[in-house]
Amino acid sequence: MSDHQYKFNVTMTCGGCSGAVERVLKKLEGVKNFDVNLESQTANVTTEPTLSYDTVLATIKKTGKAVTGGEADGQTMSI
Repeated sequence: MSDHQYKFNVTMTCGGCSGAVERVLKKLEGVKNFDVNLESQTANVTTEPTLSYDTVLATIKKTGKAVTGGEADGQTMSI
């Protein structure tokens, strides 16, 4: 199996917001790489094949930030 590429649209208003998303992703086991972009309001996450979209989504939602859209390996997913 290959790595997963997840993209989330996250409402972030400041560096503290993007920092909160970065901190939870850094702690999540199975995340290989991530890019949280305040300007484009996105979080792009590369994970091991065993880490599910729903797990990453739930982890980002724990920050209290609104997730307005998501993709898994190029396919639009529910949020």
